[in-house]
Amino acid sequence: PFLPPSLGGAALGLANAQAMVGAQPNMEKLVEDHLAVQSLVRAYQVRGHHIAKLDPLDIGVIDFDESPVMLGLKKVGFYGLDESDLDKVFRLPTTTFIGGSESVLPLREIISRLEMAYCQSIGVEFMFINDLEQCQWIRQKFERPGVMQFTLEEKRTLLTRMVRSTKFEEFLQRKWSSEKRFGLEGCESLIPALKTIIDKSSMNGVESIIMGMPHRGRLNVLANVIHKELDQIFCQFDSNLEAADEGSGDVKYHLGMWHRRINRVTDRNITLSLMANPSHLEAVDPVVQGKTKAEQFYCGDTEGKRVMSILLHGDAAFAGQGVVYETFHLSDLPSYTTHGTVHVVVNNQVGFTTDPRVARSSSYPTDVAKVVNAPIFHVNADDPEAVMYVCNVAAEWRATFHKDVVVDLVCYRRNGHNEMDEPLFTQPLMYKQIKKQKGVLQKYSEKLLAEGAVSRQDYEEEIAKYDKICEEAHARSKDEKILHIKHWLDSPWPGFFNVDGQPKSMTSLSTGLPEEELVHIGYIASSVPVEDFTIHRGLSRILKGRAAMVGQRVCDWALGEYMAFGSLLKEGTHIRLSGQDVERGTFSHRHHVLHDQKIDRRICIPMNHISPNQAPYTVCNSSLSEYGVLGFELGFALASPNALVLWEAQFGDFHNTAQCIIDQFICPGQAKWGRQNGIVLLLPHGMEGMGPEHSSARPERFLQMCNEDPDTYPEFAVRQLYDCNWIIVNCSTPANYFHVLRRQILQAFRKPLIVITPKSLLRHPEAKSSFDDMLPGTHFQRLIPDSGPVCENPEAVKRIVFCTGKVYYELTRERNNRGNDDTVAIVRIEQLSPFPFDQVKVETDRYPNADLVWCQEEHKNQGYYDYVKPRLRTTVDRTRPVWYAGRGPAAAPATGNKAAHLVELQRFLDTAFNLDAFTEQS
Repeated sequence: PFLPPSLGGAALGLANAQAMVGAQPNMEKLVEDHLAVQSLVRAYQVRGHHIAKLDPLDIGVIDFDESPVMLGLKKVGFYGLDESDLDKVFRLPTTTFIGGSESVLPLREIISRLEMAYCQSIGVEFMFINDLEQCQWIRQKFERPGVMQFTLEEKRTLLTRMVRSTKFEEFLQRKWSSEKRFGLEGCESLIPALKTIIDKSSMNGVESIIMGMPHRGRLNVLANVIHKELDQIFCQFDSNLEAADEGSGDVKYHLGMWHRRINRVTDRNITLSLMANPSHLEAVDPVVQGKTKAEQFYCGDTEGKRVMSILLHGDAAFAGQGVVYETFHLSDLPSYTTHGTVHVVVNNQVGFTTDPRVARSSSYPTDVAKVVNAPIFHVNADDPEAVMYVCNVAAEWRATFHKDVVVDLVCYRRNGHNEMDEPLFTQPLMYKQIKKQKGVLQKYSEKLLAEGAVSRQDYEEEIAKYDKICEEAHARSKDEKILHIKHWLDSPWPGFFNVDGQPKSMTSLSTGLPEEELVHIGYIASSVPVEDFTIHRGLSRILKGRAAMVGQRVCDWALGEYMAFGSLLKEGTHIRLSGQDVERGTFSHRHHVLHDQKIDRRICIPMNHISPNQAPYTVCNSSLSEYGVLGFELGFALASPNALVLWEAQFGDFHNTAQCIIDQFICPGQAKWGRQNGIVLLLPHGMEGMGPEHSSARPERFLQMCNEDPDTYPEFAVRQLYDCNWIIVNCSTPANYFHVLRRQILQAFRKPLIVITPKSLLRHPEAKSSFDDMLPGTHFQRLIPDSGPVCENPEAVKRIVFCTGKVYYELTRERNNRGNDDTVAIVRIEQLSPFPFDQVKVETDRYPNADLVWCQEEHKNQGYYDYVKPRLRTTVDRTRPVWYAGRGPAAAPATGNKAAHLVELQRFLDTAFNLDAFTEQS
């Protein structure tokens, strides 16, 4: 379609017409011609990339699904010009820089320069950006004549990097031809591309770069960008290499690395981290962003000038994975921005075996980046100098505007999906072309040899030099007998695990606080520590209620959380709480951020007024995202062990849209990648007749993934914590919630903590704790025994009902109604994993004549029963059966009918207290 000129261009053409071309018999024609030139310039800026020479294979897999692009010398008629106008001189509009120092050019030269700028090896998409300054900046970078010039030294450095990238893959293929390695063949220019971004960023003051990428090319990036020792990479191919006792480990092309080194171009120190990533290609994106944000936070880098991120993507994944969109939408949010990320897409022009035509609905795989106005630079990866130029511009853009930018490396995949795959099955024509394709190193070396930039002897010596490096590393790699995961840590915590050179004590510490500190924090939680701040009347009542609780020496769930957070902040622990609606709390219980009712955007966070020298408290409502945001918080928690990082689901049920982060990173992270992590997941849970999507945090899923053996009775409780892959608790009291949060920081190691949090208990009159349960000497109770009348004559007790969480209060109410206080003991298991075998044994021994019953409100095939039963049986050495009281099996987590919910509730309560029921069953 015809692209209209700007108003400025029209006025310019009219005002300067006579001065430019002298007497014109037809002033109207003169104005129209200048408007046409303005439109032509804009057409190249908008659509020039459509005819750019981007595809090294020249097979044109991109389908624009549009009318032909009206660009070129023979298309001027579309704009109202004709071939006789080609040699006429026109004044250039202010929206182009193709003239350099010249303000007028012949139309033929205008078109030639526009084609040089927009239709060669680089295609630029930027005209959708609605910021004039940013558009003008990009125009200057690509339109000015002669911008893409390189010195002799730069060309030689580029050739050296291409040699190392190419010969690394050839060496691996030569030594291990039958091994999968997901090599970089077909996109060898990725290595100089990344090194160029790093060089330019280092020049601009960046000291730390966190990177994430899929598996293709990972070994090459580790070797030639991060500078991982080659022998440590090569020994990974040894089938006789033994794994150390540090977990399962992972395949070599999933592993990460942390390295601090000198950047030889800038002669400055730079720290590079490549984050470990599973086969879930884009899952690492938000994790990288979270770690980047944390590093910026801890070094006071509020503008992203010292710490930045680079994300690598595959074309099919970039277009297809929703977490890419979620991550982009975090890019400008105040509590999540990393002040610009450089995205590099390795565009193979094919997925595993899937053509782009059936893999995406957009022309380019990069179109998702347009949602945040990120410029997109497409470049032919077989033109290394164009790649280098684009990457320099991308790094400059990020340093100038602190916004995301995308480099789309249009390349190909010389082998199949991996080195064992046969691509001709599914892409016969593409791979016939690829077999004829010269390698990019051969192309570029021939170019430089023809220019005289290098001699053949220098080129061959460079190849021989790198081959020698690889051979020597290969010889050293044979000495490696054991794989130590410590060599592959992407987030080391120096000094955390030792004190004065000695390992930290594993002793369980008291997590209680002096009463005066509880009172002080309680009154802060009940106040508005800012003058002339108007709060909502309903909130005034809530704060008064908190103050009354402090006076009565009790706390509810929200105040217990306040006590834990406030005390940790006072002790210097940074706390970050993130998730949908966490500032107020989904259930209107938290109110950590107060809003002035008269002044827009004026807020108060009382938690930041605990103590003059306290650590900062970050509480932030997230975007409506689970996958992206949980990944972000996980990355944040990886950066430092000295912070309490929590993510709260709006309802526990919703964690399933972040299941990839839970399954691939949080649950097995230490086993696969040697990374401890102390992230806390708060998952509201409870069967209260609210329907299948607002009831269950699916505790059975977390329990099923615990690494504990149900058939083995452990020796030490603290050792259980150290050996487990994560901790799962369902606290029934605010004091226990308070203690488990403080324990999370005070213990000598870090494990993920899954907290099944309540909904109705937030305001339950019985779900309150005395300050006595939070004083010095108190600690988290893994199990809470029955302290009622059953203790007076334990041998007369006929049943122990074990339970966890909210159902305890329903059980005690039912027991009181039935008058079974002295015959039925109710025992709460507060820590489900690791299972408190030792404390359960105390209870079963205390009541030797009692039946053992597990009671839960969840359905039998869900909840805790399948996890708890074998552990209870192990505890009693299988001498007593374990009976079940709860809802029957079901496909959905809960009924959507309130009446049916109440019938189910009463039915399983009847079962729990019918002392003859299980005898009859047996």
